[in-house]
Amino acid sequence: MNRFGRVFRVEIFGESHGPAVGVVVDGCPAGTPLSLEDIGRDLARRRPGAAGTTERAEADDPEILSGLFEGRATGSPICVVMRNADTRSADYEAFKRVPRPGHADFTSRYKYGGFSDPRGSGHFSGRVTAGLVAAGAIAKLVIPGTAFSARVIEAGGRRVSDAAEASAAAAEAKEAGDSIGGLVEIRVAGLPPGLGEPFFDAAESLIAHALFAVPAVRGVEFGDGFAAARMRGSEHNDPFVSRSGKTSKNGSGGVNGGITNGNELVVRAAVKPASTISAPQRTLDFESGEETVLAPGGRHDACIALRAAVVLEAACAVALADLYLTSRATAAKTTEAS
Repeated sequence: MNRFGRVFRVEIFGESHGPAVGVVVDGCPAGTPLSLEDIGRDLARRRPGAAGTTERAEADDPEILSGLFEGRATGSPICVVMRNADTRSADYEAFKRVPRPGHADFTSRYKYGGFSDPRGSGHFSGRVTAGLVAAGAIAKLVIPGTAFSARVIEAGGRRVSDAAEASAAAAEAKEAGDSIGGLVEIRVAGLPPGLGEPFFDAAESLIAHALFAVPAVRGVEFGDGFAAARMRGSEHNDPFVSRSGKTSKNGSGGVNGGITNGNELVVRAAVKPASTISAPQRTLDFESGEETVLAPGGRHDACIALRAAVVLEAACAVALADLYLTSRATAAKTTEAS
C-alpha cells in the first residue's frame, strides 16, 4: 500500500492533478522541534527551474494541518499538504488510448480496473514525491547528530562534478526530444552504530525498500556496491583503524551484517530515463489494437535524477528514522525488563 515504517510511519496521498498531494507522519516523538521552514527548505530543492526540468511551476508551500503546536510535534499524526495549481490535464488524454512505453499507464489501468486517475499520471506521478520530501524533512529532525546530503554523480552515463553539469546533460537530451538517466549518491554522517537487524530488517533492506518506492529507481548499492562482485576479499575487506569501529575505506558503506557500524552511510540509486519523451516511438494503440506512433507534448523532466536527489535523501531519512526509533524503543524495553 502507501504506508512505510513500524514506529516512524509514513503514508503518502494525492494525485498529480488532484487538489493536493501530501503525507501523514505518525510516530514522530512529542516535543520534536518542527517548522514550515524545515520542510520548505527541502521542498525548494525539489522544485524545477534548472535546464532539463519540467516547466510545471508549483509553489509547493507546505501546510501543516495537524500534529504541531507552538513549534513542537504533539505526538499525534502530522499531516502536511502541498496544493496543486499549475495543472494541464489535457496533455494526458492520449495516454488512455496509447500507454507510454516504460510508464505505469498500462499497469495502473490494469490493476485498478480502469479507475485510476490518468491526469498527470495520477498517484503514479513523481509529483506525489513532494509528500515524501516533507516526511524526510521531519525524519531528519528525529535522528540527532546526523548530516544528510545527496547529489547526482552521473547523468546520461557521464560522471558529473556538480548540478550545473548534470543540468547541461539533461538540456542536451531535451533538445533532442529524449531523456537521460542518472546516478544519485546519498551520504549520511553521524549515524550511531547498532541500527538494523540481521536479514529481513537489515539496515540495507529497509533503506533499499524505501529507495525503490521512489518512482524510476532501477538499482541500489551500498559502499563498493556492484563493484564488490569483481573484487577479491583482500580488496573489499575493510580493516578497522579505531576502537570506535572506523574503517580504512568504508567499502561496506557504513553497514555490516545488516547493522550500521558508525561509519558514514554511503548509498547510490540508479534512476532511469523519464518515459515521456517528445521523440516519436512506435507502440500499441490499445483501442484499435494497431501499432501507432506516440510523440507526446506536455511538460516533463528530461532527467528525473536532477529533482529526485532530495527525494531519495528523504526516503533514506524515513527508513533511518524508523530504524532509530525502533532501536530506541527496543533498548527501553530491555532496560525495563532488567
